[in-house]
Amino acid sequence: MGASRVDMAMTITGKLDQRFSEATEATSWESTAGALAAAGLYWLTTVRGDGRPHVTPLVGVWVDDTFVFCTGSTEQKAHNLQAGTDVVVTTGTNTWNSGLDVVVEGTAARVTGRDRLKALADAYRAKYGDDWDFDCDDEVFEPQGQAAIVYRVTPAKVLAFAKSPHGQTAFRF
Repeated sequence: MGASRVDMAMTITGKLDQRFSEATEATSWESTAGALAAAGLYWLTTVRGDGRPHVTPLVGVWVDDTFVFCTGSTEQKAHNLQAGTDVVVTTGTNTWNSGLDVVVEGTAARVTGRDRLKALADAYRAKYGDDWDFDCDDEVFEPQGQAAIVYRVTPAKVLAFAKSPHGQTAFRF
């Protein structure tokens, strides 16, 4: 049987891009994944049907080396994801000389199934407390209220931008 995504993450090694780096060492995957897990806010970029980008802030969770978010079916990002599933997720600090900025390029896929959705609702609750407390059925978060479709972004590439010293590390999956 093949290694799980979590097992594979243990062997992920980033490559420092010397063209854009004064740093001499790549940022570790542990630091990068830690920043993704700890972030309170992310920015999601999707592409509209006519090719124009759409960027929006949102909350989410980093679970098993994937990013999970939810959206209402009438929101722009939901419409965009019907036209194409390529996305970019970013998070970081709004400072020049401290922190770590992370960019996740990947593909979003809908998550269904009561057990999967329940586990993700638990992850939201553990991270955000009662502010993001979801019930779920087999299809969505909040089936009796304003239903939210759940998506999981599987990374193809992750970029970590270290600061002081500045360095750009790429992780490919």
